[in-house]
Amino acid sequence: MDRPWYKFYQENVPHSFDYPRIPLFSLVDRTAEHFPDAVAMSFYGRKIRYREFQALTRKMADVLRRLGVKKGDRVAIMLPNCPQTVITYYGALRIGAVVVNTNPLYVEREMTHQFNDAGAETLVTLDLFYEKSMKTMQKTRLKRIIFTGVQDFLPFFLKFLYPLKAKREGQWVEVSPSPGEGVYRWKDLMKEATDQVKDEEVESEEIALLQYTGGTTGVAKGVMLTHRNLVANAYQVRLWIPSAVEGEEKALAVLPFFHVYGMTTAMNLAVLIAAEMILVPRFEIKQILHIIHKERPTIFPGVPTMYQAINTMEGVHKFDLSSIKYCISGAAPLPLEVMRRFKELTGAKLVEGYGLTEASPVTHANPLEGVIKEGSIGIPFPDTDSKVVDLETGEDLPVGEAGELCVRGPQVMKGYWNMEDETKKVLTEDGWLKTGDIARMDEDGYFFIVDRKKDMIIAGGYNIYPRDIDEVLFTHPKVLDAVAVGVPDPYRGETVKAFVVLKPGETATEEEIIAYCRERLARYKVPKLVEFRDELPKSLIGKVLRKVLREEEIKKYQQQKKESPESAGDN
Repeated sequence: MDRPWYKFYQENVPHSFDYPRIPLFSLVDRTAEHFPDAVAMSFYGRKIRYREFQALTRKMADVLRRLGVKKGDRVAIMLPNCPQTVITYYGALRIGAVVVNTNPLYVEREMTHQFNDAGAETLVTLDLFYEKSMKTMQKTRLKRIIFTGVQDFLPFFLKFLYPLKAKREGQWVEVSPSPGEGVYRWKDLMKEATDQVKDEEVESEEIALLQYTGGTTGVAKGVMLTHRNLVANAYQVRLWIPSAVEGEEKALAVLPFFHVYGMTTAMNLAVLIAAEMILVPRFEIKQILHIIHKERPTIFPGVPTMYQAINTMEGVHKFDLSSIKYCISGAAPLPLEVMRRFKELTGAKLVEGYGLTEASPVTHANPLEGVIKEGSIGIPFPDTDSKVVDLETGEDLPVGEAGELCVRGPQVMKGYWNMEDETKKVLTEDGWLKTGDIARMDEDGYFFIVDRKKDMIIAGGYNIYPRDIDEVLFTHPKVLDAVAVGVPDPYRGETVKAFVVLKPGETATEEEIIAYCRERLARYKVPKLVEFRDELPKSLIGKVLRKVLREEEIKKYQQQKKESPESAGDN
């Protein structure tokens, strides 16, 4: 196929690469061999070097084996970004187990669904989640739960201060080990473990991870990602930043590892290039600025809301952010104003990329050195093919026409766990993954996401892509955050509603926002409604949840219909 994007690859980025056919955990061993004294992780002052990190993953493998975990068994990890997360992840893979990443914010119902679907028998989680974990155990196949605490890997002085703070804030839970009931404490098990263990023989095509996602449609699905998928994508990201120096980079690991984006770009990539992972359990803007100022990270994978928070933080100029060199933004569209402002503040290269869970996740990015097209997700990664097809016929579309984006490459999933029909809907026999995103390609091979297929608004017969409206809203000088959503309308089917968060101290009216959009958008795209909010609903990685807003509006519309005189008369 024609690949016009190749001529825009920066120097030293190959078109193709021979990815090693190795299990993912081998990356730990390779790095520990060549950079044993390089820092693997830092956690509030505690430094763990790659030699120690390797030994800890082997101890974790021994722990799981002693508890009866076998090759192919599912090990759920429900932890924030802390050393235990990384150690458990690679330790489980060493014995051929399949990792099930789980959002720590999940409630009992969500945990129950995911663990039952995956067939998880082991859970590693925080002592803080003791109550909901024990309740979930009664409704699932869980046989054992290993509880750990944030304090288990804090440096000496913080290890004693943390419990006092946690108790004062009501965030302290005592866990009593009870092996008969399948309850264990991480630190007790690790004390008894040995690092003299033999790794399980694992083929690169075997499943390493069940990563749950809403997928391109419908209910949460378990995406089957193989060792080859994950190894290949880590190498692809590494190839995209050829100037990164092994053993010298530092990755700001604030994207959660339980999300595939953070797992690949801040964890697996870091291990591959012997980078230091600066582990941050959650994004708090003041803390992040202090960490960047003090720890000097060079790689900062993030999402637009993180960069925007830095851009708009009062007093940001007091912090030295100049260490940051490489930033690939993903998970949501990167507004042009956010990109420009962040570059001005830091001098860093911030480019928009693209991916999805079903592709491990990264498939496209703008070159860090070379032609960057604003508003574009960039060009396909090495060994990644990409095309745009007609939504109805599936036929390839010419340059410039919008249709469904399809990708193919070594990072594309094996399929959905126990969902053969769903897999067939998105994976073709010749390996193309239908992403569910509407895109177009220009003559240079740069791709532009028009919108999510499911987010498209159909109003009065027009197809409206909310991203067009979002971009305009973000340029308004008073707007801090904004999103456009299709809401029910009795005449047009749907109409456009804008949800807007104003910058601190600013005021605006609905008419003012609509007038601003009217000057910059085709008439049929202009929001008919504007609602001001203090904040927008977002996922843990900062992605605005359009779906939540849409569902709120549908419920309101349905309630209004019930209460209207017309509907009462019909009854």
